[in-house]
Amino acid sequence: MPARPLADETLHLIAAVRDALAEQLGAEIPVEERTLFGSCAFMVDGKFCVAVKREDLLVRLPPDEHEATAETPGLREMDPRGGMRGYFWVEPDAYATRAQWQRWIGGALAFNPQARASPRRRKPPTASGLEAEHKFRQH
Repeated sequence: MPARPLADETLHLIAAVRDALAEQLGAEIPVEERTLFGSCAFMVDGKFCVAVKREDLLVRLPPDEHEATAETPGLREMDPRGGMRGYFWVEPDAYATRAQWQRWIGGALAFNPQARASPRRRKPPTASGLEAEHKFRQH
């Protein structure tokens, strides 16, 4: 979760996403929450699935449907230059009804098994870590 206090609307949306994922996935598929792209991201089976930032959802959908999905009112591409195919910000008007909500959450969950997991980035060593490595190599 982001370090700063979140608005009530954001907290409610995070809870709604959490509940929707639990309802659709059950307990057998792991869901991890972490801060990503300045949002509260939900990783399903180790892969980015959906996130919440303020009142917007960020969903990951099939990249081969990017152009058709981009024409949907209330959506904007995560990267307008086209670098993040399949990633869309969904504004509140575009997830206001149950059918719209299901389209985005269900679509992100349906694509998740085919999505590729991003490799975990290794954090650069800290100064104390470099000193320990240097001492280790001296012996």
